[in-house]
Amino acid sequence: MTKPNKSKLTCPDGRISQPSKSVGDREVIDLGTYIPGFLSSINNALSRGASQRYRAQFGIGIVEWRVMSMLAIEPNIPAVHISDAISTDKGQVSRALQKLCDAKLAESKVVSADVRKKNWWLNDAGYTMHERILKIALERERQLITGCTPEDIEAFLRVARLMGQNLSKM
Repeated sequence: MTKPNKSKLTCPDGRISQPSKSVGDREVIDLGTYIPGFLSSINNALSRGASQRYRAQFGIGIVEWRVMSMLAIEPNIPAVHISDAISTDKGQVSRALQKLCDAKLAESKVVSADVRKKNWWLNDAGYTMHERILKIALERERQLITGCTPEDIEAFLRVARLMGQNLSKM
């Protein structure tokens, strides 16, 4: 990724594109360049498409898939850890875990005197389901990045990680 020529910068903080534009006498967000909105739109479209496909094929949605993914990465963990790791509301994670448990894909064990505190993991059926969905998820990612060079992907990941770190400063 090349650095912009500083003499051509047109907005603060080194940006070339503007995050807003004028419509009549008002300033409004430019949906094509306002980064939070742009990322949100892409994520919403990806999540909606994945959820529809996973529900149709496997009976689970995107939240359940994200929870399954976390349980495959790190088995035997509490719901709060899953919630933090995938940046999802604790209530959504709890409902997803219950759905996975009801579908006989995940299991839990109470780990304290408080029966609400459980550690969760995928069982054999859960891992089998995870493997099936993972193939589709990786194919969807391949389709998403079609046309990008390996350098584009690594630059995007580097910038996205930096933005993720900046979230804690907001």
